[in-house]
Amino acid sequence: MLQLTAQSEPSGVSAIQAAEWNALTGATLPFLRHEFLAALETKGCLGEAVGWIPCPLLLRDSKGQLRGALPRYLKFNSFGEFVFDWSWAEAYERAGLSYYPKHVVAAPFTPATGTRLLTDPCLDPQETGRALMAHAMDMTMDAGVSSLHWLFATDPSLAEQPDFLTRWGCQFHWENQDYQDFEAFLATMTSKRRKEILRERRQVEEAGLEVVCLSGLEVTSKEWETFHALYQGTFDKHGNYPALTLDFFKEIALTMGDHVLLVIARRHGEMVAAAYFLVGPDTLYGRYWGSLEEVPGLHFEACYYRGIEYAIAQGLKRFEPGAQGEHKISRGFLPTTTFSYHFIPEPRFRAAIARHLAFENPRVEAYRSALMARSPFKLAVP
Repeated sequence: MLQLTAQSEPSGVSAIQAAEWNALTGATLPFLRHEFLAALETKGCLGEAVGWIPCPLLLRDSKGQLRGALPRYLKFNSFGEFVFDWSWAEAYERAGLSYYPKHVVAAPFTPATGTRLLTDPCLDPQETGRALMAHAMDMTMDAGVSSLHWLFATDPSLAEQPDFLTRWGCQFHWENQDYQDFEAFLATMTSKRRKEILRERRQVEEAGLEVVCLSGLEVTSKEWETFHALYQGTFDKHGNYPALTLDFFKEIALTMGDHVLLVIARRHGEMVAAAYFLVGPDTLYGRYWGSLEEVPGLHFEACYYRGIEYAIAQGLKRFEPGAQGEHKISRGFLPTTTFSYHFIPEPRFRAAIARHLAFENPRVEAYRSALMARSPFKLAVP
C-alpha cells in the first residue's frame, strides 16, 4: 500500500481537476461525478443558506496524485439527506450538547444507493477504503464535529467497520428480469395490476398528451426553464425548499447530458409536465417531477412507466425512483432495504443510538417483509 496523505479540500470538489476525480471508481455513478458535484457548488445549490458546506476528503500519494476521496459535507441541519435523524439532534440538545455541525458522506439531495468510498482502480480497494474510513473518523474527532454519517451506502467495508452503527431503511426499486420489452414486464404481473397499468397509460393518451424522452443535450433552454418552474411548483406545493437552481440543471445538461433524461409531456407542442432522471451504468435514478395539469395517470406514466421502458431498452438492471412511496409497489417497484452508517464518538449517545437501532432495524425489516405481500407479480421475483 502506498503512503497516502489525507487532506480536506475547503473549496470543494470544484477545486479538484475533473479528470482526476472522475478517474476514481465511485465516479461511475452520475451523482458522484465531478460535473454533478461541482455544479451543485458553483451554481448556487449549496452553502450556508441550506447547511451543506463541501469539504471533500482526499487521499494523495507522495507525488500528489489523487488515490481516494469521499464526497463529504459539513452539515448544520439534516435537510436534503432523506435519512431522518432530527430526533437524534433533539436528544443532543436536551442533553446540552450540539449535534450540529456533523459530517455527512453523500450526494446532496440525492437518496440514491451506491458506493461512497471513491478509490483509485489501480490500488487495492479494501486498503484504500479502510484508509478513507480511518482518516474520516480522525478528522471528525479532530474537528470537534458531533458525528459522521454515510448515507445510502453499499460499500461492504462500511458494514464491516465495528465503529459504525448500521441503520436500515426501505425504498422501492424496480429490477430488470431480462425483460425484452414493456409487454414482457406486464406479462409477469397479475391480471388486475396489468389491466390497471394499461388503463393508466390509456388515460394519458386519451388526454391528448404527447410524451417524449430526451437526453440532457436534446432539451432546449426554454424547456429547462419550464421544467425548473414545474420543479419549484412541486416543492412549493408540499412546503419544501427547491434547492436546485435553473443554472444547475442547464449546466449538467451540457456537461453530462448522456447521464440526464427528461421525460416531457406536451400538449400542442407546449410542455405541461416533466420528470427528471439520472442515468448510471446499470441503474436509472428518478428524481424530480412537476405538472401544470392534473391528468389521471400522468404522474405514473412520466415518473414510472417511461422510466421502466427506458431501462429495458437500455439494458439497465435497476430503476430507483426516489425515496418513499408505497404506491410504487403496485407498479412493479418492490420494497428494498437500504443502509446508512453512523460514527457517534460521544459514548453515551453511541450507546443510546445503538439501543434505538436495535429496536428500529427489525421493525424496518418487518415493514419491508409485510409490504412484499402486496407484490403485483404473479410469482415471487428472485
